[in-house]
Amino acid sequence: MKHVKFSNTLRIAALTGGLFLSASAFAQQVVVKGHVKDATGDPIIGATVRVAGVEGGAITDANGNFTISANPKSTITISFIGYEPATVTAGQNVDVVMKEAGATQLKDMVVIGYGVAKKNDLTGSVTALKPDEKNHGIITSAQDMIQGKIAGVNVSSATGAPGEGAQILIRGGASLTASNKPLIVIDGMPMDNNDTKGVNNPLSLVNPNDIESFTVLKDASATAIYGSRGSNGVIIITTKKGRGGQKPQISYNGTFSVSTIGKKLDVMNASEYVDFIKNYYGEDSSAGTYDTDWQDEIYRAGISHEHNISLSGGISKQSWSMPYRVSVGYTGQEGILKGSDYKRFTAGFNVSPSLLNKHLNINVNGKYSYSKTNPGGQEAVGAAVSMDPTRPVKSSDEKFKNWGGYWQWTKDVTGYDPTFPYDRNNDAPTNPVEKVENYNFYKSAHILLGNVEADYKIHGFEDLHLHVNLAGEYTTGGEYDHKNPQSTYGFYYGGDSEDTEKKYNVTATAYAQYTKDFNKANHFDITAGYEYSHMKYWGNNWSRTMYPSTFEGTSDTGAPLAGTQKSYDTSRWRGQVYLVSWYGRANYSLLDRYLLTFTARYDGSSRFADGHRWGFFPAAAFAWRVKEESFLKDVNAISDLKLRLGWGKTGQQDTGYPYYTATYAKSTSEHFLYPIGGGDNTGLLYRPMAYNDDLTWETTTTWNVGLDYGMFDQRLVLNFDAYYRKTTDLLSKTGIPAGMNFDNSLLRNTGSLENKGFEVAVTGRPIQTKDWFVELSVNAAYNKNKITELASGYDMIAAGMTVGQDAKVTYHKVGKPANSFYVWQQVYDENGRPIMGCYVDRDGNGSVDENDKYFYKNIVAPWTGGFSIKVSYKNWDLGSNFRASFGNYVYNGYAQGKANTSLLCNPKGYYQNCTKELTALRWTSDNYPLSDYFVQNASFLKCDNITLGYNFNNLLQRGEYKGISGRIYASCSNVFTITKYKGLEPEQTSGLDSSVYPRCRTFLLGLNLNF
Repeated sequence: MKHVKFSNTLRIAALTGGLFLSASAFAQQVVVKGHVKDATGDPIIGATVRVAGVEGGAITDANGNFTISANPKSTITISFIGYEPATVTAGQNVDVVMKEAGATQLKDMVVIGYGVAKKNDLTGSVTALKPDEKNHGIITSAQDMIQGKIAGVNVSSATGAPGEGAQILIRGGASLTASNKPLIVIDGMPMDNNDTKGVNNPLSLVNPNDIESFTVLKDASATAIYGSRGSNGVIIITTKKGRGGQKPQISYNGTFSVSTIGKKLDVMNASEYVDFIKNYYGEDSSAGTYDTDWQDEIYRAGISHEHNISLSGGISKQSWSMPYRVSVGYTGQEGILKGSDYKRFTAGFNVSPSLLNKHLNINVNGKYSYSKTNPGGQEAVGAAVSMDPTRPVKSSDEKFKNWGGYWQWTKDVTGYDPTFPYDRNNDAPTNPVEKVENYNFYKSAHILLGNVEADYKIHGFEDLHLHVNLAGEYTTGGEYDHKNPQSTYGFYYGGDSEDTEKKYNVTATAYAQYTKDFNKANHFDITAGYEYSHMKYWGNNWSRTMYPSTFEGTSDTGAPLAGTQKSYDTSRWRGQVYLVSWYGRANYSLLDRYLLTFTARYDGSSRFADGHRWGFFPAAAFAWRVKEESFLKDVNAISDLKLRLGWGKTGQQDTGYPYYTATYAKSTSEHFLYPIGGGDNTGLLYRPMAYNDDLTWETTTTWNVGLDYGMFDQRLVLNFDAYYRKTTDLLSKTGIPAGMNFDNSLLRNTGSLENKGFEVAVTGRPIQTKDWFVELSVNAAYNKNKITELASGYDMIAAGMTVGQDAKVTYHKVGKPANSFYVWQQVYDENGRPIMGCYVDRDGNGSVDENDKYFYKNIVAPWTGGFSIKVSYKNWDLGSNFRASFGNYVYNGYAQGKANTSLLCNPKGYYQNCTKELTALRWTSDNYPLSDYFVQNASFLKCDNITLGYNFNNLLQRGEYKGISGRIYASCSNVFTITKYKGLEPEQTSGLDSSVYPRCRTFLLGLNLNF
């Protein structure tokens, strides 16, 4: 009994001591606040935070922050899929940098064609980019997120108009007259690259806030899996999804911005203009008495705002999960040109359930976009720099009544219409304000995109996956115009026109993927599949002309015309394109350091002649992970070293034509007749259209060698690629001898061209501490383009740019870059001014003629690059992006049009303005457009944006409610441009500067909130 009592006493004492210690420990608990981020400094959202030995835990919020209670010096573990678990000792504030995990980590997975791959296993030239959530300016469309950030990918906007699209060139493009656009793939759906009626920019379909990542495939070993569509590179866009087990989270992203004109042409003001007119033409010259800055009259401060809301989360059980995400967005953008604006509404959803113990993974996406664009009266841009600054905007003079009182240059037409003896002088500049205020044209489009994707890992044979994807796009859009009778758009009569189009694009894909590790040394990954695509479009246009109610004319029958319809025209069209494909890819890894990839695709396209519709596109690549060799494996300073070599063939089938077959058109002449049907064939007389029964693919063959190098645990990373690309059987519409076919030109496979170049990208993170983070990135690319062959019998063909009175100025020439300027070499006087009509006798024969023209520069820049810097200190961050282009040349169309100083006071009865620099030329003729004086160096360095932000957490925290996290930031876009170019804007996608909508400088405030 005593023994029992003693035992009980010990138990009671132990229990009492344990309770005391527990209470003591509880009393000593502290609140730990922490921040979790990856190696790039981006926050990790949804990481699990646990205290060792304690049940429960916390989840990091949208800014990577967490709060948890713990005993001092206890161990805290942070885990997240795709990263190595991190452990820290509890303290009041902890900062955690999580490292990417090995073979199982997901962040290291890159989306490639028909599947994913680990970055370390890539053998081709592939760049994966996650949108920078902090270092950016105004973002309206997807291309804004990659501009200047990927070596060899040149993104440039055509103009500064709101909603404007962009030209994207990867390694300079591979075609002459066929498309040079890269293939865009959105969530597994290859997009149709043809322009959609009513949309300036097809990438505007995707709300930038919904984009998770970009993957750019550049060399043929990476793009050959897309076969006939891969010659110009591939951009794969993956949108955001929810996470299984994540609590519902609502996020709001909004911006408010003000845009002003970045640069105006420095034309003469009224005082300077009067002095010039009197000095040049004499004191009797009749300048006006007003002081009007026409550029100020048509431009404004554009007010824009954008709002995006998303709900994401997921339900997770042991055998299944159901992540989801829903988003809506609105963009309202005012242009700096009065009357121009862009409005867009987007909505999207994603549901990605994982079922049957994660053997069946389904992904359902849906996206909708509606956009409306008012481009504004862009004719006013050229008129504003030409209009006489001494004239008023409006006048009460009776002769301007038919233009709503807007002042215009007029001419006397008394003999034509005694009731109103004034007509507008159509040779003179138009009143710019009238051009913007009477412009009634707009375009709009509805776009619906969706796909259902399923991946099944076979039970009992998990190495084999079966994958299907059914995707579709439906678009309806149009362009609408109304001409006001009291305007220069429709003087004496008004009218309406409508041009609409509908289109659907359906793609069905099915493939099987087999992955197997036979042992530690041998890994196989084999994919084989089939794809079917069908694109169909149809549309119509109509127009009518209406006389105004004030018009007093009569028809031929004597009936009054006031308010009646004058004409009504309509036409309809339709077309369709089919593409069917078989494709396969085999990856083999030996000892995790010798990597081989073989790819092949067999495509059939309806865009080519029967018998020539199928093309075969193979590719092969090898990579050596030198870092895994024994002599480098233990060298800690080197964290990555891989050599790559690739070869492959890709095709081009985007001719812009639908199903290619022999066709007939209604004949308008009795000399070209072919009866269709029986009887007398009245009204059924047709003529054959030009047809090439040998038309087939362009083919591009690419060699690529690359190096991936990393040091100090990837805090310094270098990627280098050099390539050679040759395109044969170029698709080009060229002139043909008379009688050869049913037209004087024909789409043919003619000639070849080559591109040589290299790309380098370097990223360094020299400072990475608890409070500080600094990242520097720079990329540069060089590409040399040369035409090696043209059509039989041709050494040179016109490239399309015309100047002056329809003078051809750009050509494609064997041995020269595509789109080269073909001009005379200008002679200058002792003051450095060009002498009118005086050129260098280059062949030395004593006279200047056609033989003295020479090829001088070209449109596309051989050197491009970008630079970015990011600095963060605690909750603050500062970033900036720069972009450069060197060696691109632009034809200054404005200078050419104003070089004839004598026309500033035109003998046809009007005055016009120009810059003081051009008035110094003193030319008396404008018949010299082919002088190389107008081909000007347009190299530039642009600061695209500067952004300053502050991140906050636990705002409005109350009790168990953790509060709101988010970020507030300010940025300036199009900060400055350094260039020698004498015109308005050196960045011209067409190579011609002529009355282009100017780019704006934008000041923006942004707010991100997470609830």
